[in-house]
Amino acid sequence: MKKIKKRLPIPSFLRQNQSSKKPGQAPGTLLFTGEKRLENVLMHLYDYDVEHLSEHDLSEIDDSKPYLDSPSKTWINVCGLHDIEKLKEIWDYFNLHPLIQEDILNTQQRPKIEEYADHMFFVLRMMSIADDTGELKVEQVSIVLSPNSVLSFQEDDFPIYEPVLHRLRNAAPRLRKQGPDYLAYALIDTIVDHYLKVMEKIGNEIEELEDEILQKSDESVPEKIHALRRKLIFFRRSVWPLRDSLNSLLREESHLIHEENKIFFRDVYDHLVQIIDGIENYRDMAMGMLDMYMSQVSNKMNEVMKVLTIIATIFIPLTFIAGIYGMNFEHMPELGWKWAYPTVWGIMIVATIGMVFYFRKKDWL
Repeated sequence: MKKIKKRLPIPSFLRQNQSSKKPGQAPGTLLFTGEKRLENVLMHLYDYDVEHLSEHDLSEIDDSKPYLDSPSKTWINVCGLHDIEKLKEIWDYFNLHPLIQEDILNTQQRPKIEEYADHMFFVLRMMSIADDTGELKVEQVSIVLSPNSVLSFQEDDFPIYEPVLHRLRNAAPRLRKQGPDYLAYALIDTIVDHYLKVMEKIGNEIEELEDEILQKSDESVPEKIHALRRKLIFFRRSVWPLRDSLNSLLREESHLIHEENKIFFRDVYDHLVQIIDGIENYRDMAMGMLDMYMSQVSNKMNEVMKVLTIIATIFIPLTFIAGIYGMNFEHMPELGWKWAYPTVWGIMIVATIGMVFYFRKKDWL
C-alpha cells in the first residue's frame, strides 16, 4: 500500500474565519470575524501631561469622562473584540462612524489609514514569530485618533505597547509634551519595530534552511521553503498597504496631525520601505533555495547514475567474454586446453582492474 505523506498544516494566519460578512449586508454591519481570545473586554486608561501620569482600569467607559474633559491627554487601550455590546458602548460614547466600528471587528481588514470629520482611523497588523514553533502570530490592531485622546483596540492583552508605557512612566519629555498625534505615532512605530524583529527571525530561518539544504536535502525541505514563502507573502501584504497609506497621509493636510510631527511619521514610512526591500530580497532568496534544493537532488541523482553507469560499463566486456565461452559449439580450441579456465579468469580480472584505473585517471570514479 502506498504511504500517504503528511502535509504541513495550514498556518493560523492564513486560515479564513467562517463568520465573515454576507453578501448584501448593509455597510456598518457589526460582525466579529476573529477568534475569542479573552474572557472579558479589558479597558486601561492612561491620562498624562508634562507633570503627571495616572493609570486606571475601567469597568465602564463613562468612568473616563473626568479625564476626557480635562486639558490633559488621554489614551484608552481596549483588549478583546468579541463582546460587541460592550464595544458598542465605547464607540457610541466617542461617536465613532459605523464604518470604523465595522472595520475594528473585521480582523481580516486590510491595513489602512482613513480620516473622518473628528477622527483619524488606523488599521495595522501586529506580527511576531513564536520562539518555540517559528509560527507567525498575527493580531489586528486599530487606533482611533481624536483631538484630545487616542483609542486603541487589540484582540488580546499581549503587551504590544510596553515600550510606549515605559517612556510614559519615565516622563519622556517629547511624549509627555506632544499631543495625541505623537502618541499615535509612537504606537504605530512600536508595531513597525516588531516587524524588524520578525525580519531578523526570518533571516535566521533562511540561513538554517540553507545549511539544511547543503547538509541533507530531505523531502521536508520543499514544504519548509513554501511555508517560508507563504509567510513572506502575507508579511508583504500586511506592510505594503500601510506604507501606501502613510505616504498619502504625509502628502495631505490634516487637522489631527500637526505639521511638526509629520517628520516622525515619515521616519516610520522609511522603516516600512526598508522592511519591504528586505521582504523582496528574502523572497528572491527563498526562490533561490528551491533552485538550490532541486540542484542538490539532481546532483545526487547524477552521482547515483554515474556509479551505476561505471558498474555497467565494467561488466560489459566481462559479459562479452562469458557469453563467448558460454556457447555450446563442439569445435572450440580453448575448451580442450588445460589452462583455459584460469586464463579466462585472468583476462577478466585484468580487464576490470584496467578499466577502474582508466576511470580514476579521467576522474570519473
